[in-house]
Amino acid sequence: MAWLVLLAAAAFEIAFALSLKPSEGFSRLWPTIGVLVFGVISVVLLAKTLDRLPVGTAYAVWTGLGSVGVVTLGIVLFHEPITPARLACIALIVAGVVGLRLVGAD
Repeated sequence: MAWLVLLAAAAFEIAFALSLKPSEGFSRLWPTIGVLVFGVISVVLLAKTLDRLPVGTAYAVWTGLGSVGVVTLGIVLFHEPITPARLACIALIVAGVVGLRLVGAD
């Protein structure tokens, strides 16, 4: 169950980060509210997993999935460049997250 909550926390982390661009430096109300709400929900969900998962593993998975999600959606939504180097870096992050899940304590 803790892993599912951590996945939800990562999804809200992605929403948080993607809301930053449309907030235009916190000058637009609704995207700014999205940044705040998504950020708080993400951190609260992460905190709820820490009674079952090691903090290092949970934090690394949370940030790793968030990073991969933001980069991937940045490519799709904001037309950011797709380069072999970026794809290789995404693959390395995914490999690290999977590795932590496989060797980490449940």
